Amino acid sequence: MGVPQAGHARVDPRGRALKPLDPRLLRTASAARILLAAGSVVAVVHTASIVAFCWFAAQSIASVIDGVPVAQLGEPIIATAVSIVARALTQALLDALAVQGAARVKSQLRARVIDALDAGGSALLGGTSSARVATLLGQGLDALDGYIGRYLPQLVLTAVATPIIVGVLLLADVATGITVILTLPIIPLFMVLIGLSTQAVQRRQWQQLGALAQGFLEVVQGLSTLMVFGRQHRQVDRIAAVTEEYRRRTMRVLRLSFLSGFALELAASLSVALVAVSIGIRLIDGEIALALGLFVLVLVPEAYLPLRQVGAQFHAASEGIAAADDVLALIEGAPSASAPRTLAAPPSILSHPPRDPAPSRAPALAVRELTVRRGDRVVVDRLTGEWMPGTVLAVTGPSGAGKSSLLGALLGLVEHEGVVELDGSPVPPAARIARLAWAGQRPELTSGPLDEVVALGALAIDPERVTASLRWAAADDVPRGTVLGAAGEGLSGGQAQRVALARAHYRALERDCRVVLVDEPTSALDAVSEQRIIAGLRALAATGRLVIVVTHRRAVMAAADSVLAIAPAHAGAAS
Repeated sequence: MGVPQAGHARVDPRGRALKPLDPRLLRTASAARILLAAGSVVAVVHTASIVAFCWFAAQSIASVIDGVPVAQLGEPIIATAVSIVARALTQALLDALAVQGAARVKSQLRARVIDALDAGGSALLGGTSSARVATLLGQGLDALDGYIGRYLPQLVLTAVATPIIVGVLLLADVATGITVILTLPIIPLFMVLIGLSTQAVQRRQWQQLGALAQGFLEVVQGLSTLMVFGRQHRQVDRIAAVTEEYRRRTMRVLRLSFLSGFALELAASLSVALVAVSIGIRLIDGEIALALGLFVLVLVPEAYLPLRQVGAQFHAASEGIAAADDVLALIEGAPSASAPRTLAAPPSILSHPPRDPAPSRAPALAVRELTVRRGDRVVVDRLTGEWMPGTVLAVTGPSGAGKSSLLGALLGLVEHEGVVELDGSPVPPAARIARLAWAGQRPELTSGPLDEVVALGALAIDPERVTASLRWAAADDVPRGTVLGAAGEGLSGGQAQRVALARAHYRALERDCRVVLVDEPTSALDAVSEQRIIAGLRALAATGRLVIVVTHRRAVMAAADSVLAIAPAHAGAAS
């Protein structure tokens, strides 16, 4: 991957310009703005110490050559030592600012990513794989150490030091200053030339890492199914192939980094040599004083050094730059990512939500002109209907037709148009989730003792109600002393699905929810367990609740009181 100079935009394979300093980063993370501001101030002092060191060192050496006694060189020698110490201290301060700034920027970005995922809801999660999110929150943000902690401080130092040093050279010796101005663009030119031929390499390597993470996650999630069909061993070769491809792409990036470093060093060395030859000839002809010539010779390499280092740091931070682009794109892709994150739960989540009195025959759920879109595509088109308590409604249709989107809209987690009424009264999206019980297509279990997992969100755990919920969900074969690991580790796929159903049942009883939503509750169950779940759904509806079931299973549809068929482009009518 090439290294663009400050102000030069690199274009990635998706056609979006990637700048050395992405303005989205400054808008998103205040710590990045503080880092750049503080780094600029320290960079000015650091550059001044470099110029002072070159000047006093040149004066000291020229005086010794001219035969000045050492006893008379105290001031320039002391000044040289002070400038060395100042240069070391300012460099250490820059490094400390970089380390602290990188940690704060990563912390802010991680919080903003979580906010974006929370604000985007299922609409954002539906288009973002969990492997990609895990990679961004883990290795992706960790890769920002190179970008924030090394590349950006060096970019600031380059933007500050190079103009100052070139200006000092122009004041000290116009001919040398002009030579540096003419030769200095050679280094950015090499950066651009290399970048034109290699601009997509790092992006592909980052995408390959995402593919590796996604492939491994898919294997882990489907391992039980693969073992049933005896295909688990084939995945070893698949993961090995993806890993080998990632290794090859990584080595390709390293080769390009070494090539770029060689090109930059060669260009800088030839430029310094050109200035050195000119100074040497003029010293021989007596056109320039020895002290001034030494000062210029010592200072000229410092004019090229920042650009060379920013190129090297760009390559070292290339993975972080690609990761930062994905992180910032995800944050800006959330519909309400800029809204402040509220950690405190609203009162309706912590207690039974208040309900307005409704007529005894009011529908448990009614929707008016409900429309759900996925991007430019309408997945639920102006759905209107009413469903009474005490019934089971089966929602069916082909995959991708919008069944889960409909449930997300009812829960208030997916943006939609139209009106949703509960118990005869319109309820805004933010208030619905507190009045509904639901179980998603994926169990999404938390870690901890089984009783705590089933009673998730309850102020106090009722062991008898937990027992009843486990029995209702045909999950009474799971030992009560089971302690689940992360994401429900310790349960089979079927057991996890039934425990998730038990959790929804417990919530419905504990909060007296009149509407219960379940998504594919029997997809991972055998026929016997499926019949028990169907009987449980009918029994739950008999208590005066509306049970909405998204399903493809004929047995569940046959047991429902009505069926809502969702077509790919529009919502059908209830039957």
